Amino acid sequence: MQMTSQGEALWQLASRSLLAHFAELCEGAILVDADANVVWMNGRYPERLGITDVASVIGRPIEEIIPHSLMRTVVKNDRPIMVDIMDFGAESFVVSRLPLHDESGAVVGGVGFMLYDDPTHLASVVSRYQRLRNELAEAERKLAAARRTKYTFSDFVGFGPACTELKQAARRAAQAGSSVLILGETGTGKELLAHAIHAASPRAGGAFVAVNIAAVPETLLEAEFFGVAPGAYTGADRRGREGKFKLANGGTLFLDEIGDMSLTLQAKLLRTLQEREFEPVGSNRLESVDVRIIAATSRDLEKMVREGSFRADLYYRLNVIRLETPSLRQRPDDIPLLAETLVDAICRRQGLPSRCVGSSAVERLRRHDWPGNVRELSNVLERALLMSDSNLLEAADLERVMPAATAAPEPPPPAAPGGIAGAVALAERRAILDALEKSRGNKAQAARALGISRAALYEKIAALGVHTDSA
Repeated sequence: MQMTSQGEALWQLASRSLLAHFAELCEGAILVDADANVVWMNGRYPERLGITDVASVIGRPIEEIIPHSLMRTVVKNDRPIMVDIMDFGAESFVVSRLPLHDESGAVVGGVGFMLYDDPTHLASVVSRYQRLRNELAEAERKLAAARRTKYTFSDFVGFGPACTELKQAARRAAQAGSSVLILGETGTGKELLAHAIHAASPRAGGAFVAVNIAAVPETLLEAEFFGVAPGAYTGADRRGREGKFKLANGGTLFLDEIGDMSLTLQAKLLRTLQEREFEPVGSNRLESVDVRIIAATSRDLEKMVREGSFRADLYYRLNVIRLETPSLRQRPDDIPLLAETLVDAICRRQGLPSRCVGSSAVERLRRHDWPGNVRELSNVLERALLMSDSNLLEAADLERVMPAATAAPEPPPPAAPGGIAGAVALAERRAILDALEKSRGNKAQAARALGISRAALYEKIAALGVHTDSA
């Protein structure tokens, strides 16, 4: 450190007077030599420690006088302890400890100051520190919660053959460590399925990080994936920025709309998946990464590979385990249960009283082809609920928010088998129709009257070919 002769003189004066000022202002002061033996105490220190004969402690190791003192550590490590709470018997003191140096810079001893004889003097400081720690812990908790999955397989509603087969395949995929490619129309639950796979996998304790490639500008995608080194370019954060691969390390990275990725970035992604390492933007340092990739798209990737707009080698890298989410048109038997589940969720989210879906509403929903699938179904139900005051959602409520229905012939009910099985099926069918009629089409009430679950009721309605509009 360079300074003028006048500055050096003032510095030496400040250094000499500092000890005296602290000794006068503090509750007590003590000096030890390089071997941590006591060499001096001011008048108040012995009084605070209950020492009547000061001469008897001079030259003795500090631990014999103050058993919990850290003065020896300060002298040995040449490290100050600016603020600490020292216990002495039943008392506690707020203290500060500093090493002392000679002109050559060697440690020749240490000085300790008793700042307060009551730690409550620091209550406001400690309170602020604790509040900041709590705020940091809460921010970290929220960030960790945001990186966890929101859905499990139980959230993928459906009991039909298409959904049952899909969930069985997805559960098998969860236990493997290979990449998963989820294909399906928009609104069919591809991201929900990705969450569920991660939640059921051995990586469930790690982060689940999702990137919607279609929502990020092409110029920012590389930085979004791989992060940015400190000061990589003008305007970049001097602390750097972690990318999604780094955030997902040890967990799962979900790449939604993978078909929208440019060929340039496809090449960089492929190398990262093959080598399990990446290079942040503006850095020459490679970083290792361990992530599982789940990709999804509504595009025809095989056609894109043939046309040259998607790399074949990346497609093969992603398409190890292939899952296809069925459209709502392929699972009409799931519409009643889906509608009830969505209505319950919408009512809770909007703070509305609980509503039910009437039989006429279910039949109206069945007659729509649902190009937007479950997402469109949820939108239609929410709009209808917000425009209706009735406790029972009926077809008339849906007509106000849906396009005109395309008439479709009603399929005949399956013929009941003969013998005892046929009689049982006929009896079940009559009981269900009777319960639906008495509940005015309310499936939840009908299920309770029959003593079965709502899901079981829907299964029997589908299996027995019950026309709920006849109830």
